[in-house]
Amino acid sequence: MSKEIENHHLFNSSTNEPFSSVLERHVSRRAVMKGGLGMAALSMLGGFGLSAFANEKNNGMAKKPLTLAFESVAGSRTDAVVVPKGYTAQVLIPWATPLNDSAPEWADDLAMTPEIQANSVGMHHDGMYGFALESSTESSRFVLALNNEYIDENALWAPQGGPTNMAEGKRPADEVRTEINAQGITLVELKKAEDGSWNHVQGSPFNKRYTSATTMTLSGPVAGSDYVKTLFSPDGTQARGTNNNCANGYTPWGTYLTCEENWPEYFVKDEGRERDDDRLGVATGRGRYGWETAMGDASEQDGEFARFNATPNADDASGDYRNEPRTFGYIVEIDPYTGAQAVKRTALGRFRHEGCWPGKLVAGEPLVFYTGHDSRNEYIYKFVTDAAWDPADANTPGAEGDRLAIGAKYLDKGTLYVARFNDDGSGEWLPLTPDTQTKDGKTLAEALELEADDLAGIIVNTCDAADLLGATPMDRPEWGAVDPTSGEVFMTLTNNSKRTEEGSDPTYNQGDDIQEPGTGFASAPINAPNPRANNEGGQIIRWREGDSTDFQWEVFVFGAAAADTDNLSGLTEANQFASPDGLCYDERGEGQGILWIETDNGYAGVADHTNDQVLAVVPAALEKSDGSAAVVSADNQELLKRFFVGPNGCEVTGIYFTPDKTAMFVNIQHPANWPSGSDATAVTSGTVRPRASTVVIQKEDGGQIGL
Repeated sequence: MSKEIENHHLFNSSTNEPFSSVLERHVSRRAVMKGGLGMAALSMLGGFGLSAFANEKNNGMAKKPLTLAFESVAGSRTDAVVVPKGYTAQVLIPWATPLNDSAPEWADDLAMTPEIQANSVGMHHDGMYGFALESSTESSRFVLALNNEYIDENALWAPQGGPTNMAEGKRPADEVRTEINAQGITLVELKKAEDGSWNHVQGSPFNKRYTSATTMTLSGPVAGSDYVKTLFSPDGTQARGTNNNCANGYTPWGTYLTCEENWPEYFVKDEGRERDDDRLGVATGRGRYGWETAMGDASEQDGEFARFNATPNADDASGDYRNEPRTFGYIVEIDPYTGAQAVKRTALGRFRHEGCWPGKLVAGEPLVFYTGHDSRNEYIYKFVTDAAWDPADANTPGAEGDRLAIGAKYLDKGTLYVARFNDDGSGEWLPLTPDTQTKDGKTLAEALELEADDLAGIIVNTCDAADLLGATPMDRPEWGAVDPTSGEVFMTLTNNSKRTEEGSDPTYNQGDDIQEPGTGFASAPINAPNPRANNEGGQIIRWREGDSTDFQWEVFVFGAAAADTDNLSGLTEANQFASPDGLCYDERGEGQGILWIETDNGYAGVADHTNDQVLAVVPAALEKSDGSAAVVSADNQELLKRFFVGPNGCEVTGIYFTPDKTAMFVNIQHPANWPSGSDATAVTSGTVRPRASTVVIQKEDGGQIGL
């Protein structure tokens, strides 16, 4: 989630012990054992036993740990990108780049229309992934699937001096249509030229937009249920659009997963509210962009604007849009090769999904996907498929096949779990099924007043179900990353200003108890994985799965300013960061890889020193002398390096590497006054109309990134 659109309201009012309290006790236990907080910080996790790299060494497979072969770049606060010496950075596919001949070339005074935006790259780039078209050209030609999270209305409508009636009054229909078309997903073919530069292929048959107006299929437990019947889809099998697509995922069978995050505020529901409307934060009065106010325009078709007002106005749900918000909040699967109708996979839960990351692949065993609810004091989830992984389903670039049918095989049936973290470094995955027992002995179905077998109702009310099971509220779970060798999972917990001191009482968005339906936390005390009150620095946690539903966890690194008194990881001016957001485990073979960390920082202690950034660390290089896994500490600061700094005003997000590791793609979202040309490192002279863009980073000698 971009800090630009973050909703600071807390919707989790449960009394579940928050991660910060668990982590505070975890830190205290370590401090007692090691003789002080400093030593506690150095050994925060340390209970994993042998690292994946050590196991590889014992098997005679691994060489010495990878070494990052670049000098850390200094912090920067300019209208330009900064990369290490010996690297280049190229601007690629900025917002409004034409995908075909139906859209004009960019001009600084270009007046956007619904048609132009529907045929151009969307706005505010975020998560992304590349899909090779042929194995032989996998690192030089592929389809990039790119999320377009939200809009900068002032940049979008700059030629006319800004949007019309954004805060009050009726919005013009064509402005709303343009804004709807600016969000969603862009598919665009990219190709590397002989001179090493990259270009998009205008007019490629693979170029396509999925927007907030695109018809999609509902699949899984919720599809066809009464919960999602609307005037548009009386049988509850179709949804219209996807929006606020933040992070992403991918599948081993070659599809893209895009994730619906801050979607609730797009809708208004003034009466007839259900508990999930309150728990998730569906708006009252006026939606984020006021799209519902265009309702009744003479040009409106099929309730394209009316659907954003979910207030009941008919005898039943098939006559209005009371259930429209329930068609959002899911993981959406897209086949980038065919452009087929996208599918919302409801079995993976309904909330403000940040992203969706596949776990370690093992033939003959179920697949696992991890996802987080990116709001303060919300939860971490995993989905385990019923079907066991069959390597015959693996993607072959360019081959024909029904990838969405394979997706249905794995993603429509399985078990959704939510995580509980304990202060001894252990954890447990709690199944969100109708017959699971809650803390007071009822089944989840009984506690939510559902029919005994109503899995669809559990999914629609995912957050309430997690509350009732005693899951651990976290400090805004953002991106995840999985080491494909060990299966270890990293996840960013970006920050939480609503985290209070140990022993303090939680507060709620409504009601007096988290057990009350629709109630969420407004503030919560610290716990073990979230140990700092008013946590502005954030942290990255790591966990290793056990034999069944248990896991072991640790804090891999705490974000902080170098001068902070709670700089628990000992960061220095050369690598200080806050609000970790994007994350990528970049596998480099032999049980090793590079962990790349992106930030979306608003903490002045770091922001006064540098813009948002990308850092890199080799987890295997942190290994202790006995071969056990280690974390970032004051003793190994030289191993965490700043690789990239973005321009003023931006968030650095989204990350993808070509398979040969010679090109790295990152996204610059909501820059203040950038880019001024194709060279991302050129400082803007004067003022430009800002455009979110992808940046391609390469070594001048053509070598692998980072090494």
